[in-house]
Amino acid sequence: MSSPASRKKRGAVSSERYESPRLIMAVSPERDHIAGPAAVPLTLVEYGDYQCPYCGAAYPEVKIVQKKLGPRLRFVFRNFPITSAHPFAMRAAETAEAASAQGKFWEMHDFLYEHQDTLGDDQPALTFARSIGLDVRRIAKELDLHTYIDRIKEDFMGGVRSGVNGTPTFFVNGARHDGPPVAEYLLAALESSS
Repeated sequence: MSSPASRKKRGAVSSERYESPRLIMAVSPERDHIAGPAAVPLTLVEYGDYQCPYCGAAYPEVKIVQKKLGPRLRFVFRNFPITSAHPFAMRAAETAEAASAQGKFWEMHDFLYEHQDTLGDDQPALTFARSIGLDVRRIAKELDLHTYIDRIKEDFMGGVRSGVNGTPTFFVNGARHDGPPVAEYLLAALESSS
């Protein structure tokens, strides 16, 4: 007869329940990019990389979730550029942050995901910025000075502390979503968490 301790050593199944990692940095209207009402029952946070093809594939899925849940959803985007794999991701994140400083984060966010094939060339994003009324000289200067690097690194490190190890990573009402980044699964996770 074996003891409980020896059974555990041999790999017996534990009765402990898995708990997803939690979001360490609370969502804050003062610092976060938020689409949707501030006080709602459902919050979806994405840590994303503008050059990541998986984030590019998840982008229209998030749009489906936003459309389906409408004013019940608060969507938050945080930067997680994986520069070792995506050499243009940091520049894209800086471009989005520069647009944000002029009140047009979501417009630039969408443009960058819808035009991932142009990353690495500033001109398409600057042309788009001009078309939506942004001060392009200011953006170019801020990109040259890397004005928003600290903010992007803050997002990144908050993600690391929250258990983000790849992109896209989603959090549903504060708990990491470990399922596929597709609308069907994100909606199910959101609706079961409320």
